[in-house]
Amino acid sequence: MKINLNNKEQFQSRHIGPSHDEIASMLKVVGADSIEQLIDQTIPDKIRLANRLDLPEAKSEYQFLKDFRAVAEKNKIYKTYIGLGYYNCITPGVILRNILENPGWYTAYTPYQAEIAQGRLEALLNFQTMIVELTGMEIANASLLDEGTAAAEAMTLLYNVRSGKAKDAKVFFVSDGCFPQTIDVLKSRAEPLGIELLIGNANTFDFANKDIFGVLLQFPDANGAVYDYKHFIDKIHELDILVAVAADLYSLTLLTPPGEKGADIVLGSSQRFGVPMGFGGPHAAFFATREKFKRHLPGRVIGVSIDSHGNRAYRMALQTREQHIKREKATSNICTAQVLLSVIASSYAVYHGPEGLKNIALRIHGLAKAISIALNDLGYNQFNKNFFDTLKIETGANTARIKQLADRDSINLRYSNTEVFVTVDETTSLEDIKSVLAIFAEVRHMAIKEESIQELLQKVELNFPSGLLRTSAYLTHPVFNSYHSEHEMLRYLKSLENKDLSLTHSMIPLGSCTMKLNATAEMAPVTWNEIGNLHPFAPKGQTEGYSQIFNDLENWLCSITGFAAVSLQPNSGAQGEYAGLMVIREYHKSRGHLQRNIALIPSSAHGTNPASAVMAGMKVVIVKCDEKGSIEIEDLRQKAELYKDTLSALLVTYPSTHGVFEEGINEICEIIHSHGGQVYMDGANMNAQVGLTCPAAIGADVCHLNLHKTFCIPHGGGGPGMGPIGVASHLVPFLPSHAVVKTKMDKGIHAVSSAPWGSASILVISYAYISMMGAEGLKRATELAIFNANYMKARLEDHYPALYSGMNGRCAHEFIIDCRSFKHSVGIEVEDIAKRLMDYGFHAPTVSFPVPGTMMIEPTESESKDEMDRFCEAMIAIREEIREIENGVADKLNNALKNAPHTAAFALSDGWDKPYSRQKAVYPLPWVRNNKFWPSVGRIDNAYGDRNLICSCIPVEEYAKEVPQEL
Repeated sequence: MKINLNNKEQFQSRHIGPSHDEIASMLKVVGADSIEQLIDQTIPDKIRLANRLDLPEAKSEYQFLKDFRAVAEKNKIYKTYIGLGYYNCITPGVILRNILENPGWYTAYTPYQAEIAQGRLEALLNFQTMIVELTGMEIANASLLDEGTAAAEAMTLLYNVRSGKAKDAKVFFVSDGCFPQTIDVLKSRAEPLGIELLIGNANTFDFANKDIFGVLLQFPDANGAVYDYKHFIDKIHELDILVAVAADLYSLTLLTPPGEKGADIVLGSSQRFGVPMGFGGPHAAFFATREKFKRHLPGRVIGVSIDSHGNRAYRMALQTREQHIKREKATSNICTAQVLLSVIASSYAVYHGPEGLKNIALRIHGLAKAISIALNDLGYNQFNKNFFDTLKIETGANTARIKQLADRDSINLRYSNTEVFVTVDETTSLEDIKSVLAIFAEVRHMAIKEESIQELLQKVELNFPSGLLRTSAYLTHPVFNSYHSEHEMLRYLKSLENKDLSLTHSMIPLGSCTMKLNATAEMAPVTWNEIGNLHPFAPKGQTEGYSQIFNDLENWLCSITGFAAVSLQPNSGAQGEYAGLMVIREYHKSRGHLQRNIALIPSSAHGTNPASAVMAGMKVVIVKCDEKGSIEIEDLRQKAELYKDTLSALLVTYPSTHGVFEEGINEICEIIHSHGGQVYMDGANMNAQVGLTCPAAIGADVCHLNLHKTFCIPHGGGGPGMGPIGVASHLVPFLPSHAVVKTKMDKGIHAVSSAPWGSASILVISYAYISMMGAEGLKRATELAIFNANYMKARLEDHYPALYSGMNGRCAHEFIIDCRSFKHSVGIEVEDIAKRLMDYGFHAPTVSFPVPGTMMIEPTESESKDEMDRFCEAMIAIREEIREIENGVADKLNNALKNAPHTAAFALSDGWDKPYSRQKAVYPLPWVRNNKFWPSVGRIDNAYGDRNLICSCIPVEEYAKEVPQEL
């Protein structure tokens, strides 16, 4: 036998689940001769791509990692003292290995099914507790996207709760001491809402008789100065003006928190609690406020409730801002968080505990003080009277010389024309400060002596004024005082992980959410030093590796979408929506069409669509959908004609939210264009397009891409995500810019995210995926995503009617099954099916979206035939259980579905009194025994949690008083 030396393993064979033989048997079930025939029956011919995607040849995993190492090494890692909200930190190894690099954590889905998400819900409750206690506030959410967008959410909240003298005010005052990137994001958010930003010196500005509803302060400020804001806040409150403070978490271990000074909102970033800088992200922002504002709190809040057995259980408590509820009435489009990163930050606090955090903070502050004292001895003027970690040094004409010497020594400082800033962080050592001081000494033709350093250390003291020095306790709960050895921490993290179902256990067939393989080779580079430890404002000459990644990825995404340019800045899908609509808004303004503010949105749209439109200053008009779930073209035509002078955009999802390739999509786009509007395509379902069609082919002008779906960035239990936007050539000039780092779109809209390239470090995951799949692999993935969905639809449709399909009876990459009849016949809700699936070892598909009482199922291309068959067998078995109720064999109220999920503790209890066997409860099919996933709690009582709102850790002994052990 001849040996083929050119034979190479292809990554796509690892990414795509079904084998060649399995596909052959699946085709018989689907009723198609080939996958190509199925695709022809599914996607309208007139939008099919004629040419192959212009992408490099696919690489093997080994070759990619070898080549990517060379790309990453183009990034130069200097010792960095830039600050401005981004800091080097130490990710403890036990957290790095067991959370950040652990698929058991990063492949879990948003905790909508709380019974199988108790581990990360506990970690998120820890996060909220940490934030509440460090900030001195009363309630906190479970994270936001970044500090800049958290500040924008604070501005919006304060605007919505205006009262008293400020009830009609339109001006938001922003301290000029705020981070420049935060101010840039605020400019983006304020203008379309009719809010006027006033930027100035909060210490000298006269607020009396001004049209101001809120103030944003930075603590410590961007220059490093620490001010006692107590008197200022009291005075501002007398004018009915509310105050938000962007604060540094580490400083709050030593300094009196803003909540104790009277602040109404405290926000910021938890990045320096163990989360790598990653050239800008992802990082978990925090947001804390007063109890009276809890119904206005953006994002998600985790609360404590009880389960069906009376045991303590966690759930998402407040979802007042979830956009599938509020839609066009929403004041925020937040639909994701930064769960994985907030889990890391809270675990960092658990591992170090209050004393450990304080000791690190003392060391940071002490080193900064040592530098300040030494600089004074060298004859330099250090401006900040009180500071935590950042020094502002007067350097005058010596600034350029200092920069030259710092570059020589591979040190990054921050510079203005006549000043140099030095920010100390957790990684700074005594040797590091000697290197910094040596530069300043050399400029003075002096030298730093070792004995001088030793004398210097004796002078360092903690001597903040009494009004600034923190006296209150924090992190007193046992969880922050129990796991300080690595062994105990390891066991704690593992105990949490074991409570959560993830892709490591079974498929998560969520429609619209694309929970597919996140390959190890894609994930590995994220924590490489050259990727994770680069400051987003590092000089351009140090970031050539990232520049190559961005340029390549932008070009590849342009090829995939058919667009002229891409912006990588939006750091979530909702941010991408907002950015795309702001680009459209700016385009109309550039043409003098200021009146164009109507957004047409199909009734089936995801709730973030109308919410994003409102945030972009648009008015929402709903377009009807027909009984097949498709846009009613005549209704669209009438409304486009009615609003022809004010039409701004149509927001359309393609394939539709109902999982169908609408035949009339070209006509739909033409109608909008003929009436002067633009077409925004929601890219949530882009994984059904790649290589087969594209947004440009259907006629769209702008589209956001969910990299955390189509392009393999994992969900991380509810975040991170990325939502870059692609645009047609006429929209290119209006793509997002950035206040600190010059981008190619420096004349575009203001920044939509804090960092110039969003959550840059996770872009390497999508870069790796495209590199290893290549054009043919990506096309094949799309074909298999559609094929697998049609296979599961065919297997299930005799048991559950499929609600929508295309012209030839085919679905796209997802399909909807109708469960509404069971409620009318035997009282079984779709939620009961979702909970029962847990007993079979599965996470439920998307429940009641876009149609109440239904399930939307999406298998993705990565699931094997065996896994899809197991899920189908589970759903068929559940249908039989429903039939038992219909036939009177099972009780209508006391049955396996109504009592699901069944925990091990309940199944093994002596008091089993159910009219069905324990085996039926926990091992409903033979194969469940082999790999049983046990829900850690029974069905959670949401009503109890609403009546008894607890959103932070309470002392362990209090649970016995607060939570009944039996119902």
